[in-house]
Amino acid sequence: MDFSLFDYYHVPCKCAECGGVMVFKGVGEYHCEDCGAVDYDDYGKVRLYLEDHKGANAVEVESETGVSQKSIRQMLRESRLQVAENSRTFLNCEICKKTIRSGRWCPECELNVHRNAEEHMRRAKNLQGFGFNQSGESGQRRFMREND
Repeated sequence: MDFSLFDYYHVPCKCAECGGVMVFKGVGEYHCEDCGAVDYDDYGKVRLYLEDHKGANAVEVESETGVSQKSIRQMLRESRLQVAENSRTFLNCEICKKTIRSGRWCPECELNVHRNAEEHMRRAKNLQGFGFNQSGESGQRRFMREND
């Protein structure tokens, strides 16, 4: 599957007013190089709506901005957005199922995930000197005894 953020978050590349090139200005906002028109990607639309309507749920945001609930959930999982503190809606940690406001894991599980990844990288690095993960050697012995 070919994944592109430009397609996923509907990034405006061409100005709807004059056909000029849209330049990223930050937090989901784009300006036309030629006429100065302003447009927003999906994140920018959701962010602007939530600034004015704090605590709105995904259904409200989708109906007002046109951004799909799937995209909104993805932004929550990427920690680009957070569930409001007083919301009845919440996310669950993918590992322990504890309630969280954004991201994929609770702080404890995230720490464990990163520790395990670091340990895995350290072990892989230690094995490199023994003929593993070496390009061109394909697991052959590096040194030969004279009587072999």
